[in-house]
Amino acid sequence: MGPSHTGRVGSAALRRAGVDDARMVADVLIGSRLAAGDAIPPGVHSDAETREWVRTVVIPEREVWLAEDADGVPLAVMVLDGDRVDQLYVAPGFTGMGLGSRLVEHAKARRPAGLQLWTFVTNTAAQRFYLRHGFVVAEATDGSGNEEQAPDVRFVWTGPG
Repeated sequence: MGPSHTGRVGSAALRRAGVDDARMVADVLIGSRLAAGDAIPPGVHSDAETREWVRTVVIPEREVWLAEDADGVPLAVMVLDGDRVDQLYVAPGFTGMGLGSRLVEHAKARRPAGLQLWTFVTNTAAQRFYLRHGFVVAEATDGSGNEEQAPDVRFVWTGPG
């Protein structure tokens, strides 16, 4: 029997993802989004398209961080694109254990001048999470600017103090 979920999370290490990690990164993004159910609108891209985007765009052009357990199993992913948290997903079964918080704190340390991100209006758990971490609502839209055409909210964190 392997270590408990809590033990795996407690020993999780953060590291920068490279091109060889593209499949793991895509797996977390795809699996987490699917597990979110109605909180996140269905994606408009196939899994194959998502995997290609991660391999050819996300990993080479953005700052991608993986939280993985001692066996190298990915537990969470965060993608930073400039001052934007472009993606932050925790693998199904590992939410609520502090991984997202560790990644957000890491993002704040890397971008002390401030961060911004978008979340869907339907993703109330994510909104509560970001509010707890000092983000504030900057704007809300009808979703006409995102691929899913779903109402969303932009959050900002303006730095320490």
